[in-house]
Amino acid sequence: MEHFTIATVAEKSPDFRRVLWTGKHTQLVVMTIPPKGEIGEEVHEVDQILTFVSGVGKAVVSGQERNIAQGDLVVVPAGRTHNFVNTGENPLVLYTVYGPPEHADGAVHKTKEEADRLEEAGKDEPPQN
Repeated sequence: MEHFTIATVAEKSPDFRRVLWTGKHTQLVVMTIPPKGEIGEEVHEVDQILTFVSGVGKAVVSGQERNIAQGDLVVVPAGRTHNFVNTGENPLVLYTVYGPPEHADGAVHKTKEEADRLEEAGKDEPPQN
């Protein structure tokens, strides 16, 4: 059994992306988006559920925009264009569940730039089951 006090774990992570757990069908990841930062517009071939722990921002999914804050949850179905932008003065902290996994097991990306570089180099691939 894995057990996380997820809001506390997410709040304590200074990293842009940190994979906490990877299973056969899902993956748990915490993210910290710095002020004025963003995840960057992307499309996954997996479903994604994001829950926001602190901060404020804007969710853009398939062209629809919503303001987001602590306690909000956003579902991004596979194949949908999406981006999450920090519009506040503090980090936008969240945890997300991918189904199936989207990133390398145990991946830690300190910054968005590092995450992008590793993805482009093919070094952030999910495990093959």
